[in-house]
Amino acid sequence: MEKPPAMDILPPPPPAIPSGVKPERLETPKCLPIRRSGFGKEGRRISLLTNHFKVTFGAMDGIFFQYSVSIISDDKRAVEGKGIGRKVIDKLYQTYASEFEGKTFAYDGEKSLYTVGSLPQNNFEFTVVLEESSFKRNGSPTEGDRKRSRQSYQSKLFKVEISFSAKIPMKSIASALKGNEVDNTQDALRVLDIILRQQAASRGCLLVRQSFFHDDVRNFTDLGGGITGCKGFHSSFRTTQSGLSLNMDVSTTMILTPGPVIDFLLANQNVRDPRHIKWDQAKKMLKNLRVKAMHNNMEFKIIGVSEKTCNEQYFSLKVKNGEGADGEGKTIEVTVYDYFVHHRKIELTYSAYLPCLNVGRPKRPNYLPLELCSLVSLQRYTKALSTMQRSSLVEKSRQKPQERIDIVTGLKVGNNENCNPHNGRWNFNNKKLFSPIRIERWAIVNFSARCDISYLSRELINCGRNKGIHIERPFTLIEEDHQWRRAGPITRVEKMFELLRSKLPGPPEFLLCVLPERKISDIYGPWKKKNLHELGIVTQCISPTKINDQYLTNVLLKINAKLGGTNSLLAVEHSPCIPFIKETPTMILGMDVSHGSPGQSDVPSVAAVVGSRSWPLISRYRASVRTQSPKVEMIDSLYKPVESGEDDGIMRELLIDFYQTSNSRKPGQIIIFRDGVSESQFNQVLNIELEQIIKALEHLGETTFPKFTVIVAQKNHHTKLFLDGAPDNVPPGTVVDTKVVHPRNYDFYMCAHAGRIGTSRPAHYHVLLDEIGFSADDLQKLVHSLSYVYQRSTTAVSIVAPICYAHLAAQQMGQFMKFDDSSDSSSSHGGITSAVSFLVPELPKLHEKVRSSMFFC
Repeated sequence: MEKPPAMDILPPPPPAIPSGVKPERLETPKCLPIRRSGFGKEGRRISLLTNHFKVTFGAMDGIFFQYSVSIISDDKRAVEGKGIGRKVIDKLYQTYASEFEGKTFAYDGEKSLYTVGSLPQNNFEFTVVLEESSFKRNGSPTEGDRKRSRQSYQSKLFKVEISFSAKIPMKSIASALKGNEVDNTQDALRVLDIILRQQAASRGCLLVRQSFFHDDVRNFTDLGGGITGCKGFHSSFRTTQSGLSLNMDVSTTMILTPGPVIDFLLANQNVRDPRHIKWDQAKKMLKNLRVKAMHNNMEFKIIGVSEKTCNEQYFSLKVKNGEGADGEGKTIEVTVYDYFVHHRKIELTYSAYLPCLNVGRPKRPNYLPLELCSLVSLQRYTKALSTMQRSSLVEKSRQKPQERIDIVTGLKVGNNENCNPHNGRWNFNNKKLFSPIRIERWAIVNFSARCDISYLSRELINCGRNKGIHIERPFTLIEEDHQWRRAGPITRVEKMFELLRSKLPGPPEFLLCVLPERKISDIYGPWKKKNLHELGIVTQCISPTKINDQYLTNVLLKINAKLGGTNSLLAVEHSPCIPFIKETPTMILGMDVSHGSPGQSDVPSVAAVVGSRSWPLISRYRASVRTQSPKVEMIDSLYKPVESGEDDGIMRELLIDFYQTSNSRKPGQIIIFRDGVSESQFNQVLNIELEQIIKALEHLGETTFPKFTVIVAQKNHHTKLFLDGAPDNVPPGTVVDTKVVHPRNYDFYMCAHAGRIGTSRPAHYHVLLDEIGFSADDLQKLVHSLSYVYQRSTTAVSIVAPICYAHLAAQQMGQFMKFDDSSDSSSSHGGITSAVSFLVPELPKLHEKVRSSMFFC
């Protein structure tokens, strides 16, 4: 009988569709990112190096087999932590190596593993026994240690299911390198990334996404508060015009400072004496951290802190009865302190009057004196850093180009004066602003006890006069009443406005607010909301540490822009240098979404879009902001029909504003700059967000649509550029559109700004759509020009100004919710697990008096 032909192993059929569920057709995206249309030719060519390393991969015809992994603990809960998942899989391979016929695999730490060639069968089911002893790092505990810490060695069972998922051919990489459109290239590159990360994990490195960090004190930087910055390496495989490359860069993550627990607590709470430690706060901070016990060299996980001190915390100890020959023992009650000092003969110098660490289980506590415990290294810290810690991190992480590479291997101002940028920077010394405003009805309010606002007022007026801004004397200077300085932020703001109303004859056009702390103050949010939402008053918040001309000039740049003035104007805005913009009414959009801090799953995301106004200028913008479900990146309110049939979306608001400020001209072209999306989301930008913009135009009655150019801008990447043979950063205006760019898609790197400190990071621009038809040179010149029109700065910015404004608007409007009265009870939302179940609160609308101002400056 003839044998049937060999067949590929197929995955099991998908599960049946539940009753009552209507299946949806998966549609092919209508629009895909375009191919590269050409290369830039203008400018001066320079020789550069980059942190991409050429990779030779010999098995381009090979196939990786992907298997789904499910790990269930003996208490029926799915294991989701990468650390425990890797330990289970490592133990599984040690125990059942013969089942895999010698095949090794790479595990991503979550739900997938990969092999070269298929496993002997499609589905496996294993039981893995993991003892807590497997968590120790160095040294071997004695048998006595095992008996005394029996609960720490209790076995835990895990059920592991492995099932075939897909084939991933490596030839997709070879095809992509030839410039072909291939669907699963990213899957193949991801397998290579996982293999590389598994090698790092096997050497004991901490893995954070695509970065790995070694336990080496030479890589540590103390940031204060018990937090340490740990330098490591980012790695990712990429397809480029030069072939397959490995992008390596220096990266930093935050870890808890390893060492004695008592030292950590003192630093974390900024106290010098253990008697001043707040133990309720310490208990929350220490929970689930890993410590190593000095007396037996074993690792434990902290589950809590004892209610009593070490010399008062009793536990039951079974001891031998020395008088009897039968060796029977008896149980006695002994304090933790007495046990370690008298039974274990360990000297304790300061633990007697401090609580113990509980490293046992909820029903079987195991207490250790504090001074015997040290935090193990590489425990990641994921909470937000304080202002001082962030400043310290930035300061200590800076690296000159040579250091980093060694580790990885025309502007117009006032009076029509010319101001020629030098190295991406310019200043307003002895120069007037292009379009200065007058400030007549204004006041200063002072929440700070350190600032002399009388002196501040005089110096601000003098500085304004030199810049062409006419500033009358403030109507009043108001100091905060001392009795309210310890009140909550909302109360302090309300009391300040009570003082304002009593001293002002009417609403001011502008308020200057002096905050008590630098950068981050809990007064900022309530103050901004009160002014911009309730009263319609333009305001500027400051917290000066040193009042000089440079500082006051920067403040005046913001104030002038907010009140309708223009600080500077690019010469190209009134010349034919950008004919595409000059000849056809063109609207420029900047789009960004701001999310809550890591771990804040119940904080709505804030979507911000800024649109240009007063065409043909490219330096004036208005913002429109909306809330949406937490952690959702795609903007869902560009077009937003309501019950009345009206459109309450972002685009309607910006399109009408463009029409009203551009001599009743409708945009014939719309250029969209989108920030914050990854390559896997490019299709969604084209087929979800762009589609909403078109619907908003249709709702306004448009039948002929403008031409669109859609560009994604990325700063969160790891490509660095270096001058060949020179220690300096690349000059501002540097563009790279060959070698390390995509082999098919239209992208380029631009470093528009001057990197004076550290190593410059270029912006990475991806052109997804270009109906307007820019040449490569014209598009690069437009992007470069848009880096010089940020009104808050006298330097070129690292990414186009519309995106800077959108990012700033999303951040600042997010403060409205953060300090809303209802935010105190935000815990009522519960810890959501799905964005669908979350009721997104409405963002407070701006007062009509300030809607058209550049309030976000």
